[in-house]
Amino acid sequence: MLQSAKHVVRPALRSGRRLVWVLATFTIIVLSIAFTVWSLREHHSPRPAAPTASALTVTEVLARTTEWPTTLDAPGAIAPWQEAVVGSQTSGLRIAELHVGVGDVVRRGQLLARFDAAMLRADEAQLLAGLAQAESLAAQADANRERALQLKGSGGISEQEILQYVTQAATARAQVDSARAQLNSKRLQLRHADVIAPDDGEISARSATLGAVASSGQELFRLVRQSRLEWRGELTAGQIAAVTLGQSVSLALPDGGTAQARIRQIAPLLDERSRLGVVYADIAPGSTARGGMYASGQIALTTSNALVVPASSVVIRDGRSFVFRFIGSEATRKVRAQAVTTGRRRGTEIEILQNLAQGDHVVAQGAGLLNDGDTVRVASPSVTAPLAALTLNKG
Repeated sequence: MLQSAKHVVRPALRSGRRLVWVLATFTIIVLSIAFTVWSLREHHSPRPAAPTASALTVTEVLARTTEWPTTLDAPGAIAPWQEAVVGSQTSGLRIAELHVGVGDVVRRGQLLARFDAAMLRADEAQLLAGLAQAESLAAQADANRERALQLKGSGGISEQEILQYVTQAATARAQVDSARAQLNSKRLQLRHADVIAPDDGEISARSATLGAVASSGQELFRLVRQSRLEWRGELTAGQIAAVTLGQSVSLALPDGGTAQARIRQIAPLLDERSRLGVVYADIAPGSTARGGMYASGQIALTTSNALVVPASSVVIRDGRSFVFRFIGSEATRKVRAQAVTTGRRRGTEIEILQNLAQGDHVVAQGAGLLNDGDTVRVASPSVTAPLAALTLNKG
């Protein structure tokens, strides 16, 4: 019975396995056909075009040749050309008035301060009275001398008495001179009670205090004569040999401003410690230069030709300088990065020493956004100015 059951089950299992294999094979065939159809459709369907990068708008400039001065760089301090010390010429008087402070511009002879001169005026009045008395006594002594001389030889007066009258007259006249000298001295002190500016200039320091009693020779003010400043450039022996009187100097001030100066004097000796020589250059008025500043100066020695482009045309990448030259002549062109060697810089222009020629067309504004081979659109002259202004505002 069991044997017959086993013979019945085995055929059933075999038929089930065949059915599973058939279904699996059919499924694989269907999926293969579907994948093949999808691949063919994907291959023949049109692909969307890749987006093209928009051309940047730039401005164009020609490399040009101009004359630039050959300069020599040197540091130096800015100091007053001459500084006058205004001191007290009286002693024991109180400062009653102060009329100027630091930074005030004054004129020659202007009143700076005034001492209380009431005591001096009282002394002047007393000395004036003493002079009048001395002159009166001198007049009387002169009259006595004249009478004595008239009686000489008459026997009415001795020689000794005549000599006495002559001596008294001379003494009285000496007393008059002494009284007049004392009066003049007091009047001089009165004039010194007014502190006067010795020259045109600017007050750089004030040590006078209202109400203080000053002594003779005490410093009250310091004055920069004629408000003139000078730059004292420090140069090596080799540099100073190339400098001559009258050469112009451009100063870069620490506040970001600039100043112009002209060499007035060259020191004959070098400093024994630093081995540097000093040139003195008068600074032109109108700048923000102040005494005590330390400024870098460029001394113009000679002039030479320089091939220049705007500083905005030069891009520094990986430690090298590049400009972008135009390829083609259409409105939309390509640019090529050109490695160059730069030299001097002056204002908004920079000198190109190598790999560029006069008349070459280069990008002026927008070079910092470009790469080699980029397509660009050259701005027309009507939009050049707004583009430059936009570039400056971004910077």
